[in-house]
Parts: sequence; structure tokens; C-alpha cells
Amino acid sequence: MLKLKVIACDVLKREIAWLGSRSTCFVDVSYLPQGLHATPDILRTRLSDEIELANRGFPYNHYGRQPAYDYILLVYGLCDNSIVGLKSETVPLVVPRAHDCITLLLGSRKLYGEMFYGHPGIYWYSRGWIECSIQPGEERYTNTYSSYVERYGADNADYLMEMEQNWFKSYSRAVFINWKNLGNAGYYRNYTKTCAAYLRWDYQEVEGDPSLLKKMLNGIFDEDDVLIVPERKTINANYTGGIISCA
Repeated sequence: MLKLKVIACDVLKREIAWLGSRSTCFVDVSYLPQGLHATPDILRTRLSDEIELANRGFPYNHYGRQPAYDYILLVYGLCDNSIVGLKSETVPLVVPRAHDCITLLLGSRKLYGEMFYGHPGIYWYSRGWIECSIQPGEERYTNTYSSYVERYGADNADYLMEMEQNWFKSYSRAVFINWKNLGNAGYYRNYTKTCAAYLRWDYQEVEGDPSLLKKMLNGIFDEDDVLIVPERKTINANYTGGIISCA
């Protein structure tokens, strides 16, 4: 049985937990908090620390020996180049060819590309994103405004909110990615619809596809989907279509 160390973002916790429980491999998962991609240097450092820890060996001592993991699955997209420069000393890394976690939720970078370029203005919602952060909508607006009033006063808060809301203008559609095998879809669907109505965006639901993550968590590594990074090789960004490479 393959021993897989999985390092992932909190936004994928439900999906990975569901797939990991059905894996034919031993799956040991560590999650990092959502939002670290906003500070790529900090995320890179946290990931490097997790990789180093995984290189020390399998966490359970078997009769006096400390066997190694077979692979470390770095379940992150490029994420603003947060994974660029990472390497593993003794255990190969497996990294999805993805710009961000949306590819993992949709199941393929091809579909992600079709949605991204064919339907501009999408803001993505998922179970993990809704649970781990306050998504664009009335709740986020109200909380942010109250925080600004408390810190800077009402007049400055109005100005800051106007500046902050400018980035919303590039979006026009709230898309909920629903993995049908995960429960309580109605709550997340209604949350997304409520946000869309408040923002005057269109609402859309797309069915997520677990196939990419499922293969990874079962030790099936297709070259088109993932990059296997040998020991002591470094992850690089690749702008020719493969998204990432190693050297």
C-alpha cells in the first residue's frame, strides 16, 4: 500500500476527507489555513516546513523503524507562485498542474480554461470557500464596513468601501461548484444565490468532478494532470501550457 503525505488548503477539506476515506492508499493529511495565498512568501515558507517534516518519515513507528512516505502530494495550484522554489530532499513531490484550487474542484484544467476564457466575470463559490472565508455578499460588505467605521470613522469608511468595491465590477456571475456526493448542498446553494442577488450577479451552478483529486489520492499520477518532482528538484512556473515544471 502506498503511503501518501497530503499537504492541502483548508478549502478542500471536505473533498479530500471524502476521497481519502475511500482511497486504496494510506492517506495522511495536513491542512493549512485558507488565505495564505494572499501572502505567497508566507505560504511558501509554511509549505516548505510541512515538506521538511514529511521528509523525516512516516509518523508511526513500526517495530523500531521509521519508513518513508512514498510520495508527498502538494495539493495546491500555482497560487500566485506560492509553490515556486519548493523542493523535497528525500521524498518525491506530486503537484497538480493547476493555477488554483478551482481546477481541482472542476476536475480538469481544460474545463477550468474553458470556463475562465469562455465565461469571463465568474466568482467561484464552494463548500470550503464558504466555510473558510466570508464570500462577496451582504455579510462581507456589512462586516467590512463596520470594521472600517470603528477604525477610521464613517466618512473614511465610505471612501474605503467605494475603493474596495471597485474590484467587484469585473465580476458578474456567482458560480457554485457542487460535488453531488457531498451533503447539505441546499445550504451552500442558497448562500451563493443570496450573495448573487445582493450583488446583482447572475447565479449558476456547475457540477464538480472529483476525478483529478481521486486519482491523486489513489496514487494514479497522469502526466497531463500532475507533475512528479523528483527528490532535490525545484518547482518552477511554466508559461507554455504545463503551468509548472521542475529543474
